[in-house]
Amino acid sequence: MLELINKGGPFMWPIGVCSVLALAIFLERGFVYFRIRRGSQRLFHEVESLAGKGRHEEAIIVCQRAATPLARIFSAALRVAGRPRAQIKTLVEEAGNRESAPLSRYLGLMATIANISPLLGLLGTVWGMIQAFNVIALQGVGTPATLGGGISQALITTAAGLTVAIPTILGHRYLTSRADLIILEMEEYSLHLVDVLGE
Repeated sequence: MLELINKGGPFMWPIGVCSVLALAIFLERGFVYFRIRRGSQRLFHEVESLAGKGRHEEAIIVCQRAATPLARIFSAALRVAGRPRAQIKTLVEEAGNRESAPLSRYLGLMATIANISPLLGLLGTVWGMIQAFNVIALQGVGTPATLGGGISQALITTAAGLTVAIPTILGHRYLTSRADLIILEMEEYSLHLVDVLGE
């Protein structure tokens, strides 16, 4: 791998950094989304049961222990239990907007990596062709061996850029769909709780 990076020239290093960042974001966001989804259904049933019995303080304590986006939305709703449904719904929507924004954290960076990786590969291609033409200018057409280094560098960086960009685009699409699903589920759970709490 190091030999391939060295053959690809200086632009292989930023492409490599991009690949590491993209993988780190995918794993971190994937773990966060899995943890949120796993706990949301259990939290909803526990809080709904307590709220239906009027045990709002106990439900708030359950939410504080959970410390998830849905738990914070539920806490906001439970603190105004007994008010008209419209008021509770408005507060829940405001809390939902605040809690849904962090779910997209780092996804913008991942999209940027997907966009710049092939551009870095293209830049490496141009750099490699410049090297090849410099050899021609200094030594004439010569043999294929004299031009091989620059052309090889051009092809390696192009391939590396595309190799990073393609899975990053797929990973970004997957994570975006998971975030959208979590937001939709939080909305559904929150509206059910509003119905339980509202007058």
